[in-house]
Amino acid sequence: MNQQLKDSLYELIVQTSTNLPSDVRYAVANAYKKEDKGTQSGLALDTIAKNIDMACSNTGPICQDTGMPTFEIHTPVGTDQIEIEEAIIEMVAKATKDGKLRTNSVDPIDGKNTGTNIGPGTPVIHFKQWRKNFIKVRLILKGGGCENKNIQYSVPCELEHLGKANRDLDGIRKCIMHAVWQAQGQGCSAGFIGVGIGGDRTSGYALAKEQLFRRVDDTNSDPVLADLERYVMDNANTLEIGTMGFGGGLTLLGCKIGKNNRLPASFFVSVAYNCWAYRRLGIKMDPKTFNITEWEYRDKDEIKKIYEEAIITSSVKVHKLTPPVSEKQIREIKAGDVVELNGIIFTGRDAMHHHMLEHDAPFDLTGGVIYHCGPVINKDKNGKWKITAAGPTTSIREEPYQGIILKKTGARIVIGKGGMGPKTLAACGEHGAVYLNAIGGAAQYYAECIKEVEDGGCLEFGTPEAMWKLRVEGFKAICTMDAHGNSLHKEVLESSGKKLDQFAEKVY
Repeated sequence: MNQQLKDSLYELIVQTSTNLPSDVRYAVANAYKKEDKGTQSGLALDTIAKNIDMACSNTGPICQDTGMPTFEIHTPVGTDQIEIEEAIIEMVAKATKDGKLRTNSVDPIDGKNTGTNIGPGTPVIHFKQWRKNFIKVRLILKGGGCENKNIQYSVPCELEHLGKANRDLDGIRKCIMHAVWQAQGQGCSAGFIGVGIGGDRTSGYALAKEQLFRRVDDTNSDPVLADLERYVMDNANTLEIGTMGFGGGLTLLGCKIGKNNRLPASFFVSVAYNCWAYRRLGIKMDPKTFNITEWEYRDKDEIKKIYEEAIITSSVKVHKLTPPVSEKQIREIKAGDVVELNGIIFTGRDAMHHHMLEHDAPFDLTGGVIYHCGPVINKDKNGKWKITAAGPTTSIREEPYQGIILKKTGARIVIGKGGMGPKTLAACGEHGAVYLNAIGGAAQYYAECIKEVEDGGCLEFGTPEAMWKLRVEGFKAICTMDAHGNSLHKEVLESSGKKLDQFAEKVY
């Protein structure tokens, strides 16, 4: 197999994981400048800006969630597509081994992780032939948190706050506005959406995801769709969902819409939601040498550094805690406060929560911290575990378990992203616990806070799902659910829902 082909593909994978494209950098930087730095959303964007710069400097994953690596490849007639596919598979496995991608390919029946990101259907590879004289390879890494906020509407349908969405342009408008609202902070807002109008159920979602390969700053060639894109961008931020769902002026950073013909019996509006960590790049290669001749989505004048060192005036209260913590300490924390942790915390996500229902936790969690996190973790040359990316995963998946786990283990702090539901909120009040919202996608920022991996439990679940005992310093997150029944997530959901009401009237 051609070594230059492998080298070019490896560089594409690494750069996509660690270095945001120019158009996305500009969109995030613009949002960062606009948001009030003294608010929870402003603090979140401050962390995001730092994380983007750190990922680029460290050549480390921007977000720990590799998602489902999806390649779109255009080749000249006669190109050996099998060789390219084999090279992609080999380089995805290498990038995973090198800690540039998280081990993310899991068997749907027994839950076993391949450890390589290779398996049936992983990675996703789409080939198309064309008559041009170069190879184009585009890659998108779309994490599971935002993937879970994808949504498909079969119109006509009834939408909460918006009423009936019919089979017309106005019904499509309502579906898109509803899609932005339902994502809240669980998709790591401020985000981007791709919309597919028409097709069937499968091709509709594919069309929506295809829109995410468009540049943020392009203009739709269809004047009707261009107008609809402008409408969504002009109005989505008035919902004030804000960064991470904390409330604020920036909720959506991009909207791209495409259309395909449909069957008379079906009318689908499909929406692919993408987080702020919008990882997609492309390369052009010489079909004979496989050298990279051009990068797609990279501008010569791109913003190299987003974070701006500044004095941030904030009235947000900060609690500095060293676990294990007492119930008294927990009940002093109110929703909206910042908590800084120094000491021991433990990771635990889907498999671990399910395990703890019927088994003891691998470690004593009394007064401790459970971090919903599946890190990128590898052993260094000395055989010691080292975490290179450690952002939070979406917490709502643990809602069926969390209250039971808090009671059983005596843990007092849960960290994740996107918030949790009424069962967890009630358990926080009953057992004296809080939920802290870390900044989704900020994998480098939080990895920097991890000073040592002290131990690991249930490694047979795979490294993302194992429980890791971590020593942290300066680990900050925002309390969004306290022990007094207050939930910032519930408040923003309700207030943004009331704002969504205004878009029920016909526009088109």
